[in-house]
Amino acid sequence: MRQFSRLLAAMALLITAGGPARADEFKPGYLQLTQSDRETYDVLWKIPAIDESTTLRVKPQFPNGTEVLAPVRSTFSRGITVQRWRIRVPEGLDGKAIFFSQLSETRVDVLARLVRLDGTVQLERILPVNPRFVAKASPGRMEVVKTYTVLGIEHILTGFDHLLYVLGMLILVAGWRRIVATMSAFTATHSLTLTAAALGWVHVPQPPVEACIALSILFVAREIVQVHRGRPGITARWPWVVSFAFGLMHGFGFAGALAEVGLPQSSIPIALLFFNVGVEIGQLLFVTGVLAAIAVGSLAVQRLRLSQPRGMWRIAPYAIGALASFWLVERISAF
Repeated sequence: MRQFSRLLAAMALLITAGGPARADEFKPGYLQLTQSDRETYDVLWKIPAIDESTTLRVKPQFPNGTEVLAPVRSTFSRGITVQRWRIRVPEGLDGKAIFFSQLSETRVDVLARLVRLDGTVQLERILPVNPRFVAKASPGRMEVVKTYTVLGIEHILTGFDHLLYVLGMLILVAGWRRIVATMSAFTATHSLTLTAAALGWVHVPQPPVEACIALSILFVAREIVQVHRGRPGITARWPWVVSFAFGLMHGFGFAGALAEVGLPQSSIPIALLFFNVGVEIGQLLFVTGVLAAIAVGSLAVQRLRLSQPRGMWRIAPYAIGALASFWLVERISAF
């Protein structure tokens, strides 16, 4: 068990050393086209920006013959520029491509969302390797399932604060039954708050939510220190209770990410369900990857008779706590 714990501590150090200072950022470019008649569309374009006049140079390029019907209105807030205007595309967009100029020169992806007159929605993630969005006829449910499942997986696997919280709980929890109970409690509550917030039943401002997520990681780091001082706290004794409580805040965080892309009005239950499924798949992949790495590492240590750093436990929780403290201060400043 000591060997298992030391390897987990090593992973925590790697994540805190290599993870970005700004965690849980989910800010791709975002293009929304809302069809108002056969040839007319309202355009909403969101792109990361430094200030009101300095944005990424990525722009949507509409098909030849597209006419701008209204002047562009632009606003800037919290690192995002939002532009709105109206266009007319002769004979509509179906079967035509929208290109994103200079996307291949950036690391930014684009989410493109087309809302049609019949209420159906086409949503695709545009990557720099293929910077174009082709409008299609009304999509089937399987396209919604695929798109939102992938979005859920990508969000959890790029949300370093969520991953660091899960890793911290794995460090504290010993035994398969306790791990399953802890992860199940976390899943149950963040699923509830994700659903409630995404459907508009509950509204919680994102800055306090993100600060509370950072606080949950700091709390877990403190609990790890207490365990190794011989004074286990509530998390070590009843991890599922703490995970249940903190899952509420993490669920609101997931809902904030989902709000960035929105839900298709004709398929809200399916999109919400499979975004949640994607989050759970991503979490399961992470936990499985951690446990697999532990197994491989333990085998290597035994066969090669390597010595293990005894000070690992003293460093890991403080590294986790330091990064969580930085996030906490940064997020409180955004209130």
